[in-house]
Amino acid sequence: MKVFLDTSIISEIKKGVDTGLVYGVTTNPSIIAKSGRKFLDVIKEITEVVPGHISVEVMADDVAGMVAEAVEYKRLAPQIAIKVPMTKEGLKAVPILEKEKDIRVNVTMVFSASQACLAMKAGASYVSIVISRLDAIGTESTQLIYDTMLIRKNYGLTSEIIAGSVKTQNNLLDCMRAGVDIATIPMTLFDQMFAHPLTTDGIEGFKKDWAGVPK
Repeated sequence: MKVFLDTSIISEIKKGVDTGLVYGVTTNPSIIAKSGRKFLDVIKEITEVVPGHISVEVMADDVAGMVAEAVEYKRLAPQIAIKVPMTKEGLKAVPILEKEKDIRVNVTMVFSASQACLAMKAGASYVSIVISRLDAIGTESTQLIYDTMLIRKNYGLTSEIIAGSVKTQNNLLDCMRAGVDIATIPMTLFDQMFAHPLTTDGIEGFKKDWAGVPK
């Protein structure tokens, strides 16, 4: 499973990339708004730090507008993929971008198995199921992840499945069990992946014992 960071904070992105374990970064209007900076300035700076995947979201509602925005953003860097919404217009834009413009598409705001199936059949490179929003309304996100992975297998579809906005260790474990291709997580959760109290205790014990070894 690849790890993408859900952030526009450059210092966090640098820390993640420096580990060699972060493959990409995802952005959306809410994430960019939190930075308090101009949209294109933030994206350009991220492209200078992240050699892998960067998802950038279009805000147009119609096919022509989505395609125009996508082409503009793609010019910024080759590693940029374009997020389009899970709407009829969004899915109509997918084959235009993927086949005619050679731009990878990430269909986002997916909350049901039927939506995931349509997004995959449209030919999107990525399909993003937004875990945190489902959990917030008491919907079982884990089952949707398993259903989506099964649908992809059943019909020989090829989109990479993204578990988006994963917030907890338990959600992340569910995604790994299901075989999700990518999880987008905040820096706090990425840091938690490294930690375990037994690891800390073991290392401290080794240090204590080593101090008593004759040198």
